[in-house]
Amino acid sequence: MSDQATTVPAPTPPAPVSVVDERLAHVSLLTKLLRRPELGALMAATVIGIFFGVTTSEFGTLDGAANWTDVASTLGIPAVAVALLMIGGEFDLSAGVMTGSSGLFMGILATEVGMSIWPAILLTLVAAAMVGFINGYMVVRTKLPSFIVTLATFFVLQGVNLGVTKAITGTVRVAGIGDVSGYDSAFKVLGGSFWSPHDFRVTVLWWIAITAIATWVLARTRVGNWIFGVGGDQVAARNVGVPVSRVKIALFMTTATASALVGIMIALRLASVQAGQGIGDEFNYIIAAVVGGCLLTGGFGSAFGAAIGALIIGMAFIGIQFEGWNTDWRFLFLGVILLLAVLINNFVRRSAEGARR
Repeated sequence: MSDQATTVPAPTPPAPVSVVDERLAHVSLLTKLLRRPELGALMAATVIGIFFGVTTSEFGTLDGAANWTDVASTLGIPAVAVALLMIGGEFDLSAGVMTGSSGLFMGILATEVGMSIWPAILLTLVAAAMVGFINGYMVVRTKLPSFIVTLATFFVLQGVNLGVTKAITGTVRVAGIGDVSGYDSAFKVLGGSFWSPHDFRVTVLWWIAITAIATWVLARTRVGNWIFGVGGDQVAARNVGVPVSRVKIALFMTTATASALVGIMIALRLASVQAGQGIGDEFNYIIAAVVGGCLLTGGFGSAFGAAIGALIIGMAFIGIQFEGWNTDWRFLFLGVILLLAVLINNFVRRSAEGARR
């Protein structure tokens, strides 16, 4: 009997499988469009613009555009900051009242303390950033929902606005800002208008610039990746080295500062400010961000979409006035457009995910 072992042929190795990164795979133009969070907002803005442009004579003119871009810009500046915060997975319900607080604080510093307007503006922005820091610090340290923390801040600021203003001025209004040193230059930069005789507000230029900067940050910088990562999965983001707490605090500070900037602009424009100014606008900011494609769960959205969302609100508010309708209908519009935006955004996201597979 032979001791020679039986030779067994070696198994044939499997054919190599080509692995292609999904990001490098060919993606159709339709799929790219479906993945864009602002797609629904652009479609809605087009429909609303055409409707009011056809049914009214003033809406489509330059004078009409000056009106609805004015509303859109004063909502859009904070809405863009709120969108960044929502992408990061948090909310700020004190953003609206902050516009009133900042105007009152600046006005009191200028008219009662005797400061020139520019130092008063600078101190107001610093104070607003500190409020945002406190909001963010409380959220990351206590682990409480930002809804609760900023709701508490909302009531605190509302009480301070009424109580302190009345104690200092004897009323719930600060007036006489136009008589303060430096007012004329500040008004030109922050509260004035351009392109006579149509008189577009300078806030429109600020709105465009802030939207462009926020869009660049989200799309082209490491900080933008951090914001998306924190909103998508903060545990995973922290595990890969993202400074989650600092990102969240910075986003709250950005939102508070943007809201304060608008409050300053409005105070300079009117040369006075009421203690109740801005209350309720926080919902408009959130609606603009959601209409623009931001998810309530975080991790998805765009600054440009929030700007388009604010444009939709501005067009609707002014369009309703041009139509001669009861302006109370605008609240119905806000509710309907919010619900439709959520439904459309969910549909678009599912379509994009399906196209990706």
